[in-house]
Amino acid sequence: MKKPLLNFLMIDDLLRAAIREDVNGEDVSTQAVSERGTTCQVDLICKEDGVLAGIPVFMRVFELLDSKVSFDFSVEDGASVKKGQILGSVIGSVETLLTGERVALNYLQRMSGIATYTRKMVDALGDDRTKIVDTRKTTPLMRPFEKYAVRIGGGENHRYNLSDGVLLKDNHIGMAGSVTAAVTQARRYAPFVRKIEVEVETMEMVQEAVDARADIIMLDNMTIEEIREAIAYINGRAMVELSGNISMNNIHEYRGLGADVISSGALTHSAPVLDFSLKGLRKI
Repeated sequence: MKKPLLNFLMIDDLLRAAIREDVNGEDVSTQAVSERGTTCQVDLICKEDGVLAGIPVFMRVFELLDSKVSFDFSVEDGASVKKGQILGSVIGSVETLLTGERVALNYLQRMSGIATYTRKMVDALGDDRTKIVDTRKTTPLMRPFEKYAVRIGGGENHRYNLSDGVLLKDNHIGMAGSVTAAVTQARRYAPFVRKIEVEVETMEMVQEAVDARADIIMLDNMTIEEIREAIAYINGRAMVELSGNISMNNIHEYRGLGADVISSGALTHSAPVLDFSLKGLRKI
């Protein structure tokens, strides 16, 4: 799998804000017990089995505190990691290591948890034809990290934000008056390079979306029987996305239906963190 890239021009400000949240003056505990500037090394240890995601972010937190910090890691994002595994170490001043520890771990744990959950979802679906994608149901100010983690776990990304694509949901359709009106108005307004996606809930809406020449039709909260009927009717005239309360508990039910995409907010809003710790701090 080609690894996705993180835009550090975008995330550095977010990381700095997270650091400021955790220390807005001095790290009182560290200053109380350590000699300033002492060079130390500490190990990153995995405490659960899962999929690693966020090592570049973990490293960047320390780099923003001190450009002289260095790392020695034996794994990279996307690797399967095991409980008790030592993944590598961080070398730097004691202030840098202890001040950055919690923030760096918070990002790594959250991102690895999402990657692990995504990998489980992809494996449970077991359908190479259908892509599993995320949604905009992300933690505020965590979207670049969480969507990156989905990619690392083997999923793909839906639109990044409201400026990234046209998706006409129930309230848009209600405002426009009908599926046909919403699609027609969106096609007139949006640049020709933008695809038009519309959310539907009934077969009548499916038929209207096809007639309106929507590029993507999202079947929202439909039963398996309704999905089969809708996909047969669409018959390749639009891409098909399935959505609505799809999680690890039921993802297997959607295997082999012939959908192009399954979107799941659970990838980002329901994934538990994967636990890591920094242990064995020693002077060098």
